[in-house]
Amino acid sequence: MSISLPIDSLKADFLECLTHSHLVVSAETGSGKSTRLPVWSAENGRVLVVEPRRVACRSLAEFVASEKNEKVGESVGYAIRFDNTFSDDTQVVFVTPGVALRWLSEDGLAGFTTIIIDEFHERRWDTDLLLAMLKQKDSHRLVVTSATLDSERLAAYLQGECLNAKGRNFQVAVEHIASDSRNMPDVRHIESKVKEAVLTRYEAHQDILVFLPGRKEIAQCLSTLKQTFREQVELGLLDIIPLHASVSDDERHRALTESDKQRIILATNVAETSLTIPGVTLIVDTGLERRTHQRNGRTVLGLHAISKASAEQRKGRAGRVTDGLCVRLFGKAAPLELITPPEMHREELVEPMLAAACCGYPLDSLDFVDTVPEKSLLIAKDKLLQMQAIDDEGKATDHGQILYPLPIDTLFAHLITAMPDKASREAMVDLAASLSVYQRIWQMPSGEEAPEKLAQWETKHCDAMALIKLLRGSEPEWLTFDKEVLAEARMLSEQMREALELPALEVASSVKRDEWLLAVMKAAPELTFVRRQKRRQALGNGYSEVSTGRDSRFPESAEAAVVFDQFALPGKGVKQNLVLATCMAPVTFALMNQLGMGEEVYGETQVSDQGCLVEKQSVYAGRVIHSDWVAPQGASAQDTFIDMILDGSILPGLSEKVTADIHQWNLYLALGNYQSDVCSRAAEPVDVREWLGEQIEALGVESTEDFDLFTNDDIIFDGIPEWERADFDQAYPYKVSLTDLTMRIEYHIPRKLVLAIHESGNRKADPKRWELPRWQGWKVQYRKASRTIDVR
Repeated sequence: MSISLPIDSLKADFLECLTHSHLVVSAETGSGKSTRLPVWSAENGRVLVVEPRRVACRSLAEFVASEKNEKVGESVGYAIRFDNTFSDDTQVVFVTPGVALRWLSEDGLAGFTTIIIDEFHERRWDTDLLLAMLKQKDSHRLVVTSATLDSERLAAYLQGECLNAKGRNFQVAVEHIASDSRNMPDVRHIESKVKEAVLTRYEAHQDILVFLPGRKEIAQCLSTLKQTFREQVELGLLDIIPLHASVSDDERHRALTESDKQRIILATNVAETSLTIPGVTLIVDTGLERRTHQRNGRTVLGLHAISKASAEQRKGRAGRVTDGLCVRLFGKAAPLELITPPEMHREELVEPMLAAACCGYPLDSLDFVDTVPEKSLLIAKDKLLQMQAIDDEGKATDHGQILYPLPIDTLFAHLITAMPDKASREAMVDLAASLSVYQRIWQMPSGEEAPEKLAQWETKHCDAMALIKLLRGSEPEWLTFDKEVLAEARMLSEQMREALELPALEVASSVKRDEWLLAVMKAAPELTFVRRQKRRQALGNGYSEVSTGRDSRFPESAEAAVVFDQFALPGKGVKQNLVLATCMAPVTFALMNQLGMGEEVYGETQVSDQGCLVEKQSVYAGRVIHSDWVAPQGASAQDTFIDMILDGSILPGLSEKVTADIHQWNLYLALGNYQSDVCSRAAEPVDVREWLGEQIEALGVESTEDFDLFTNDDIIFDGIPEWERADFDQAYPYKVSLTDLTMRIEYHIPRKLVLAIHESGNRKADPKRWELPRWQGWKVQYRKASRTIDVR
């Protein structure tokens, strides 16, 4: 290796320590740790290098191979999703964490001596999990690299040694552009801010790297800068290049390889670590990134200010070949977090828990660098138990072992395996592939003509079926879709079809939509949502609420949907998240009724010449999805009989008497008048409906006709002793009747308050104190409608 790098000074110490201890190597960006350490480690045996990002995996493998004057795949190779170049003889293999976890579950990574986890400071859940399991397995030499000052804590966690190396050879000055030193990063007018920063510091032949939070902002800046530097671009003097996880090989190569043209590279934080972008001397850092976080029990993708550690990483992209400048579009004293919080603290733990279980480790038994939140563990375990992916001890079931290798979300994997027939399984595979790629495949058409064509092309207004049709090769020329994203979705579908021994995509089986959706609803009933009756844009499933997203074709006429994909936007302040349904499949109440969805509720009662009927309803998330009139039976019959007694349809007059007797008994107890030697009933409050139910059961009543055998005297409440009752009612009446005024009386004992509530009568004047019972020592109030007054 001809070029000397700062990390080279550590080689002797590194190799000596590697023979007897785990290692944490702390080095600034640009030190050469990602390229040198794997080659040194290979002197002791085969090496697996875990890189957080696919772009870095390929680029590092290509760079290290070129340094050895080899082709990729000989002694240095890589493996990422859909692409791998290595053999059993390859000594250094760069892989993404997902690949490493799957290999660990298959053979325990038996073919490797040393495992390097690079850029650990990013604190992804998969690298945290991998490190925890490898530490417990204790069969490999572990090397963890980190660019932060957290290396001593990491070394203590691994009970290993820590090595530190200086990073860059050249100085990088820092300049802040903000109206106030405490100004935080701000996404508003971001393309204008970037344009100004680039224009005011632009020098010919200088390569510029701009850090942006996502593809949307990259596209905005790309358009603005191409317009600004149109002449240089047209003359072939300037190349403006996007760099993110899904760029083409050509764009990646142009961004990472020195060029005769001047370059402006617009990158997400994919360029923050591992990748060497030669020639960059100016960094423009917006201070923003998109990352997940937990809010109200849900993982939300949001726009965040980066941490101080990330800001240092970004600064380190300059100063490789000469002194550089880092321009930060936020204040010098902006209160940034010190380090980025671990993903394990920011996301749901369903995937990590299943991954750990399939590798033979219950997640809650592992020792992590930072303790995992107990609540998140419980939620994840509950979800996986419902899927039958793990058992009560946290071990993976046979079903879980089938789910785990599928390169998609755990829920989609569960749905695929739960499908009852080949055609439904294929449909679920294709939809899962379409929803698992990095961005939407197609855009909702605008104007008048295209939406009409869309409705003719897919007649059910079903987002899910539209995606499946598009994936299977129907590509209308009037529909706007991303060919690269669609190609990746097809590759993902083909990979899963092959793994599940399903037909190839070009000979996909035709699916019966209702049968497929019925199977989905049966396997994951929580995906079924019904419209709110008043707020038509909102839908609920009894646990959560979603709103129809702009990108969904869900029709106004539909009342229910299977929601396959959701996008959560964080609410401001204490507000809940706004959850948008972005892939919806309309379903009917009839389809829901086939599965018996909804809670059985009995409503109104009808008595006619044909007898007594009760309205039997199925209620799902507050909506009646089915209704029928049936003869009362079982528990519903008893509830119906009680309702009929209380409304006077059966045994007229009984309701008033029993209600008054029980009210007075409960008041008698509350006032402390109970005497065990004179009362025949236990000193317990009584509920009117419960007591009537007990009487109906004791009498053996099975139909309304049976009540003809009884009178009110057969149903008597035995409460206040008979010789006390008249005096008690006089002192504490249940109702008070005056001329043209009847009042129901409530007693609020702790407050010594009597509340007389208007029940009937045309009297306009309020009652006077002398007209009412004595109620000595009690405050008396009168309420009519919403008006309450003190009675004096």
